Amino acid sequence: MRPTAAVGIHSSEIKQRNVSAILLNLLHYGAISRVLLAQEIGVSTATITNLVAELVDQGLIAEDSRARANGTPNQVGRPQRSLTLIPDARYSAGIHIDVGKLHVTFTDVCGEVVACKSLDHQVEMDWRAVLDQACEALGALQTTHGLASERIVGVGVAASGLVDPTTGINVVAPNLDWHNVPVGDYISARLGLPVTVENNARAMALGEAMFGSGRDIRAMAFIYARIGVGAGLVVNGQIYRGADAGAGEIGHSHLIFDRDGSPQMRSLESIISRPALLESAQSILRQKGPLTLEDVIDRALAGDEALRAMLDERAFYFGIVLANLVNLFNPELIVLGGLFLSERGLLLPTIEKTMRQYAFATLGKRVRLETTGLGNQVGMIGAAALALDRFFYRPQNQLLMKG
Repeated sequence: MRPTAAVGIHSSEIKQRNVSAILLNLLHYGAISRVLLAQEIGVSTATITNLVAELVDQGLIAEDSRARANGTPNQVGRPQRSLTLIPDARYSAGIHIDVGKLHVTFTDVCGEVVACKSLDHQVEMDWRAVLDQACEALGALQTTHGLASERIVGVGVAASGLVDPTTGINVVAPNLDWHNVPVGDYISARLGLPVTVENNARAMALGEAMFGSGRDIRAMAFIYARIGVGAGLVVNGQIYRGADAGAGEIGHSHLIFDRDGSPQMRSLESIISRPALLESAQSILRQKGPLTLEDVIDRALAGDEALRAMLDERAFYFGIVLANLVNLFNPELIVLGGLFLSERGLLLPTIEKTMRQYAFATLGKRVRLETTGLGNQVGMIGAAALALDRFFYRPQNQLLMKG
């Protein structure tokens, strides 16, 4: 595919960019004066005044002379009026389609969860039944919490597998056996709202960049490990997708896995996903009955040396992959989610030590490594962030948000 040629910018596009810049700065600063806002965006105070008046009329932002704007020095005389977002001016709907799990939510424009619900779905279910289940759950939440449809900007869907964000098609989700599923069109027809669809790890990365620990980060990676392992990359606040929307398939990185002197070529997913860890733990424990990762962690913490050794070995290989990620992408921050939220210190020390040891020069020393502060809600918040980013903060082909 040939790179896009340079094109001119219509005046309406300039206005929309300025509106987006205002909203994104308000999200970042919380409260900011007109003067500082004009400086941050690089436009005149007259331009800011005109655009702010429109946004105030639409009920999207508020002025408050009582609060001191962030970054504005103390001044003598008449206080500057600070500008702030009105969090509940609009809402975003989010659907996180995980393997065997559905998570749905409504958030406000600041990413705060207003309502949410998690439910199970059978992996063998037809994709239409799964999407119907998600839409029905959203509808019930909307009714219960009295959320007006005209205040919902759209729906973001975070889906497992390879996703084409331009068409909203889930191209392939191996763990769900989905192929070319028109997720965006189907949900839009059901709910009557605009829909944007993205890979779940990339959605989580965006959620972390907008509302979590990645807010001030130029380049960050989010890695989600559960049934599979995927990574989302965000650069300057925007998702990096690659040439064919395939960037971040870190679970399919291959390593030479040396098992008892028998080297094998193995994917990362076959080494450190939840099913992989449980399979190895069952072999060690010679247990055929049900076993959870929490059981494995409990037994390892209780002193089972064989389990601890297995977990340490898997953490080492994961650390090698992170070192390679650091060398290739050079992120300031790597955030871990999924099974890493419940590992209780058994995996992270070895992961971090290995990553820093094998990353090039000082790159490994400079990168931050942490688990997500958004907890188990990171998937649904990331999904809602997709819709906020596309339909509220950076909308296409519309001058201002719907009012």
